[in-house]
Formats: sequence, C-alpha cells, structure tokens
Amino acid sequence: MAKRTASARKQARAGARRSIRNKRVRSEVKTLVVKARKAITDNAEAPAVGMEAIRSLDRAANKGILHRNNAARRKGRLMKRLAKLATAPAAPEKPAKGKKAAPAAKAAPAKAVKKSEPKAEKSAKK
Repeated sequence: MAKRTASARKQARAGARRSIRNKRVRSEVKTLVVKARKAITDNAEAPAVGMEAIRSLDRAANKGILHRNNAARRKGRLMKRLAKLATAPAAPEKPAKGKKAAPAAKAAPAKAVKKSEPKAEKSAKK
C-alpha cells in the first residue's frame, strides 16, 4: 500500500536523504579502513592512517550510521594489526608484484693480500 498522508511522504523523502548520506559515510569508512590495512602491510605511515580510520569509525558509530559493536570490532582488528606492526622488526623491501628482482652482480674473485708484518711485530713498534 502506498504512503498516502503528507507526513508519511515527507518521512519517505527524509529517509531517502538519510540513506544516501549514510551510504556515503559507510563507503568513506570502508575506504579508510582498507587504506589503513594497506599502509600497515607496506609500513608506510601506518599509525597516522590507522588513527584516521579509527576516528572515522567512531564518528560513524556516534551518528548511528554503524552499529557501535561493528565499529568496535573493526577498530579492534585494526589496533591488533597496528600493535603487531609496532612490535615487529622492520621487514625488508619487497619487489613490486609481478616484477623480478634484479640479478645480483657477479663479484670479482678476491685477490690474496700479503701481510707485510705479523701482528706481534706491529704491536712491538708502538
């Protein structure tokens, strides 16, 4: 049955506006969380990006766009990854995906170096 009263039609319009706004905020939150995860794996400014994502999750939960438990779960997962990153030693740089690492340069054969004086004689000269 269609909404007939003026107030019902007005509420339908308001609900449509809220839906669009909520969808935009949810999309932004998802984007920030994904950027934070990528920053954590790349070790590039991870704490700053992670805190930005956590801040957006808090804002969305306070406005009622996300359920507070949903936001808390996502924040917990992000914080766990950030904490693991803080305690882990720095990982070596990985080559870009799909690209092979440059072959190592061949080392020249080591030349034998003659020592002119034994160590005992060096210390005796001082």
